Amino acid sequence: MKKILLLGSGELGREFVIAAKRAGQYVVACDRYDNAPAMQVADEREVFSMLDGDALAAVVNKHKPDIIVPEIEAIRTERLFEFEEQGIQVVPSARAVNYTMNRRAIRDLASRELGLRTAKYFYAKTYEEFKSAADEIGFPCVVKPLMSSSGHGQSYVHNAEELEQAFRDAMEGSRGDVKEVIIEEFIDFESEFTLLTVTQKEGPTLFCPPIGHVQKGGDYRESWQPYKISDEALKQAQHMADEVTKALTGAGIWGVEFFLTRQGEVIFSELSPRPHDTGMVTLGHTTNLSEFELHFRAVMGLPIAGIHLEHAGASAVVLSPKDTEEPLEYNLVDALKEDYTRIRIFGKPEAHFGRRMGVVLCYGETDADVDALRDKAKRLAGTILGTDPYMKK
Repeated sequence: MKKILLLGSGELGREFVIAAKRAGQYVVACDRYDNAPAMQVADEREVFSMLDGDALAAVVNKHKPDIIVPEIEAIRTERLFEFEEQGIQVVPSARAVNYTMNRRAIRDLASRELGLRTAKYFYAKTYEEFKSAADEIGFPCVVKPLMSSSGHGQSYVHNAEELEQAFRDAMEGSRGDVKEVIIEEFIDFESEFTLLTVTQKEGPTLFCPPIGHVQKGGDYRESWQPYKISDEALKQAQHMADEVTKALTGAGIWGVEFFLTRQGEVIFSELSPRPHDTGMVTLGHTTNLSEFELHFRAVMGLPIAGIHLEHAGASAVVLSPKDTEEPLEYNLVDALKEDYTRIRIFGKPEAHFGRRMGVVLCYGETDADVDALRDKAKRLAGTILGTDPYMKK
């Protein structure tokens, strides 16, 4: 049995803990607030700010874990190198986490070091730098904090009049102590997709069937698998995912995001060194192993005989209609009347207007009409709390 220290205990961490517990492991779940979703299924919990390096080191020293699994961005990532030097396995690696928790590091690695096709971009710490970069890129453009999650602080800027508000939103939406923004050219893409990529301690890099997804305000609202893509485009995506994960090193699952242009060109967007929110669709029996089971096996160095599509499927988020510290009343009846449907309620102790509280999963045969599954998932998601997956947050 291994002791795993989970840094970040949201819905993705919760499913990873379930996978680990099913295999008899011991998990300590950590987050900045108590009773976070993963804590509810873990063996122990710790509540502290992971941006406090001394507090993080104290928890590591207290529990003496064999493995540290970061699941969020707001971590004092440089301390992970120290833990790795002490012989603790960091997932996928301290290098990978340190790079990918900051958009500057990962974008520069992909574009400047590896030569992957990305959107044109600039960084800015001041409004003057930001405005100059916008003049260079032109409109429309996309603005994001260098460190954020779930779309916080991201905006789509149509003209110069919107720049000041976009800069303010990005600075205020930044997680951690990194106060810098990235401004990118707008890619006129046909769609976005995620390629879940599994790197192993021993064995080749594996790829899940691609997952289509739609984001609003930088936050995932729905996803589906399989995502139809040409063989050539898929090869481009697999090559880029293989190159960037190899450069970052380590074993685990990676959510590698791409744009597909109307001309069929694949453009690298972002990368997460952990299970990806769009990959929750795999909880609906789309692949033989969910992304969380794949992550666990890769982390533990266990064999993965293969990854294959078992069903077509779609997911749609369940959003909170209000701010409340009281438990929400979930209507599960209407959705569960429909066959080939699963519901996952995350167990978040507090709700905020537009916060992601659960997900509906619908699936069918591998040749099922994916658009019909998407419509079904969105319709049923709307029955849980009476909110539309595409409502404004």
